[in-house]
Amino acid sequence: MKLLRVGQKGRERPAIRLEDGTLRDLSSLVDDIAGEALSDESLQKIRAADLGSLPTIEGDERIGPCVGRVGKFICVGLNYADHAAESGMAVPSEPVLFMKATSAIVGPNDDVVIPKGSIKPDWEVELGVVIGTEARYVSEADALDHVAGYCVVNDISERHFQTERGGQWVKGKSADTFGPIGPWLVTRDEVADPQALSMWLEVDGHRYQDGSTKTMVFGVAHLVHYISQFMSLQPGDIITTGTPPGVGMGIKPEPVWLKAGNVMRLGIEGLGEQRQDVKAYAG
Repeated sequence: MKLLRVGQKGRERPAIRLEDGTLRDLSSLVDDIAGEALSDESLQKIRAADLGSLPTIEGDERIGPCVGRVGKFICVGLNYADHAAESGMAVPSEPVLFMKATSAIVGPNDDVVIPKGSIKPDWEVELGVVIGTEARYVSEADALDHVAGYCVVNDISERHFQTERGGQWVKGKSADTFGPIGPWLVTRDEVADPQALSMWLEVDGHRYQDGSTKTMVFGVAHLVHYISQFMSLQPGDIITTGTPPGVGMGIKPEPVWLKAGNVMRLGIEGLGEQRQDVKAYAG
C-alpha cells in the first residue's frame, strides 16, 4: 500500500493511493498515518477494507509529510563507503547515529528555505524507514518485522553549521524545512528487498546522485537492530539511512551549494519522487 497525508499544513488527513493513481480518503478507518495506525493490525484493517468505496480526493491538494506525529527522526551518517570517501572520512566500524529535529519535517514538494546565516546548504537523497511496532533490543533476524514501511527522505544539511561550528551534527541538519518526507509511505510487503533500490537526486536538471541501497555499509535490518540496543523505537519513528555519493560538498574541483532559485528533484525506486523549490530565508 501507498499511504499518504493530504491537506494544508497541520490539517492533513490520511489517504491511500490506489493502483490506478486515484487517492482515497482513509479518515473513516484511521485518524492519521501515525502511531498505532502503523501497526500490522491496523495496516491489515486498511487492506481488508473496500477501498474503492471510500471518498475520492479530488483536485490538486498539497501532499503533506507521509507520517504524522513523528517522535524521533534518527539519522545514520557515512553509511555508504563511497560517500564517506568523498567526505574525507573513514568508513565507520559501527553505525554513526545522530538526530534531526522533527520540526524540520515538511511535505515532499514543500519549499526548502535556506536558514539565516547559511553558507553551505547541501542535499542528500536517503531511504527512510518508518517504524510500525515498538522495537527494543530486537535481533537482526526479527528487525524488519517492526518496520511499517519505507519512504523517500531528503536529508538537507548545512555543512558549515554541521562541521565548522563545533559540537554535534544535529545543528547542521535541523533547520525548518530540512526534512522533506514522502510522497507516500510504501508498506514493507511491497518492498521485496530494501537493499536493492535505486535512488537519485537532481538540482536544476543535473543529476548529482545516482546510487543504490545495495551499497549501504549497514543494511536496514542491522540498523533497526543496532539502534534498538540504545533506545526503544516507537511507532512512527523514522530512521533515515544515509546517502550515496554525489552530495554538493563532494563535487570536484569545487563544492556546489544550494542557492535560492534551485529546484531539487529526487526519488527512490518504487517509493515515489519529491520536488522542492529552494527559497531564501525572508524573516
